[in-house]
Amino acid sequence: MKIKSQKDFYSGVLFMVVGIGFAWGATRYEIGVGSNMGPGYFPFMLGVLIAALGVIITIKALIIKNEDGDKIGPWAWKPLAYILGANLAFGVLVGGLPSIRLPAAGLIAGIYILTLIASLASHAFKIRQAMILATILAVGSYLAFIVLLKLNISVWPAFITG
Repeated sequence: MKIKSQKDFYSGVLFMVVGIGFAWGATRYEIGVGSNMGPGYFPFMLGVLIAALGVIITIKALIIKNEDGDKIGPWAWKPLAYILGANLAFGVLVGGLPSIRLPAAGLIAGIYILTLIASLASHAFKIRQAMILATILAVGSYLAFIVLLKLNISVWPAFITG
């Protein structure tokens, strides 16, 4: 059988892999039943639904022909590196690196650095827009995670809070 849409085919395969991974990972927790759900119920069902969506997308890619065949272009290495680097930097800034005695810089600094690095992935990067977005995300994250959910996350670096 010939692939009629490469983009849809590989997207469907990716959905299936991620969905199966979520469902398999959820089996480490008690799943339970619909009327008495365990902690693994939601991630398991979400994984199953994502995998099913992947099957539908993959089958569609094998059956329905597009005009140009939706060829996959070359990898965008620069944006990929910036996005992955931004997430890595965020994790290090929020949690620190105890193995090398690097203290946590806090949620606010992590969000600003994450937003700035990730914004560099765009060819239309503008520092002003990135700073506005970072401010909105920082305020929203502070309200959601610290004020409403009362999570115990360092908000500011230790040298500021003492």
